[in-house]
Amino acid sequence: MAPDTPLQLLGGLTPREFLRDYWQQKPLLIRQAIPGYQSPISADELAGLSLEEEVESRIILEHGDQPWELRRGPFGEDTYQQLPERDWTLLVQAVDQFVPECRELLEQFQFLPSWRIDDLMISYAAPGGGVGPHYDNYDVFLLQAEGRRRWKLGQWCDSDTALLEHDELRILAGFEQDEEFVLEPGDMLYLPPRLAHYGIAEDECLTFSVGFRAPSASEVLSHFTDFLGQFLPDEERYSDLGCAPTQDPHQIQRDALLRLKGLIDRHINNEQLLMTWFGQFMTEPRYPELVGGLDIELGECFGALAEGALLVRNPSARLAWSELDDGVVLFVSGLSRRLDGELRELLKLICSADIFYLDNLAPWLDNDEALTLIHELVKQGSLEFANDE
Repeated sequence: MAPDTPLQLLGGLTPREFLRDYWQQKPLLIRQAIPGYQSPISADELAGLSLEEEVESRIILEHGDQPWELRRGPFGEDTYQQLPERDWTLLVQAVDQFVPECRELLEQFQFLPSWRIDDLMISYAAPGGGVGPHYDNYDVFLLQAEGRRRWKLGQWCDSDTALLEHDELRILAGFEQDEEFVLEPGDMLYLPPRLAHYGIAEDECLTFSVGFRAPSASEVLSHFTDFLGQFLPDEERYSDLGCAPTQDPHQIQRDALLRLKGLIDRHINNEQLLMTWFGQFMTEPRYPELVGGLDIELGECFGALAEGALLVRNPSARLAWSELDDGVVLFVSGLSRRLDGELRELLKLICSADIFYLDNLAPWLDNDEALTLIHELVKQGSLEFANDE
């Protein structure tokens, strides 16, 4: 996507202008970001998803057994018959993984890295429904799909911001309203991290939320050091070879700290290990149990393709690729594989194409490393035969 082409999705801004002036800085209201948008899923179909065991869903009632009562799915057939007429919300996570037509919306956001996108959450709200005033630690685009929702924007928040006492929800104890908008179908609101917001349904409505992955510094440090630990031999330890005699045996002197810092820096600054960890971490699937492989031999796999079978990406899989000094690396569902640089275009195809068949794989069919890679992706589950062939 050209960075300097104005986009209707961004209200006529170019991706470059949006990223420079708004991304992670301030909100943006976009009237008719997608004119005439028609929701590919109905409220009843969304409720049907919430009955499924593998689907993550929640219902929040403003006036339940306690204020802002949270109920977790999967729900029963009679759940919705017992709910009040207003002031409740159903939220269903990762609808893009279960409804291909909903997944098409994510293609609108190709001016941002696909590996940053977390999921498409869809909420249905009865009149007056919402999830309370709160803030998120990640960017989100809120597209109104059906009905109308009133959005109130408030103060900037952080970990010191006061919250109501609640076991599971992070609802603000105080909300300092600054702006207010009513969104209608096709309108979209971008919200940067840590901005307080409060959405209230004016009538029955569906809202699509495109959220982005943003690991915390705590996650980065703890996960990366755990990853590094796999590669460090036990004999590599703190050393003070060549140190001078100590004058006070109880003092930890600065030279000891510098030696320790050198030990850490030697590994923290290894860019190839850092890239390998980061790619694996950012492609970990939300639901790894849905990335199930197929026990198939290489010859059987390509024999099926030769007979016209199609391969598609598993909707629960996450893929990305990167350059390394000695080639390229494919990240797939929390795993990585280093490959020869001549497979760069194949990796781009694997990460971007919707369907794989004999013709678009033809340039690599004489390359054993390419054949092995495709076969392994089928066995691992990130690629699967269409219609379970």
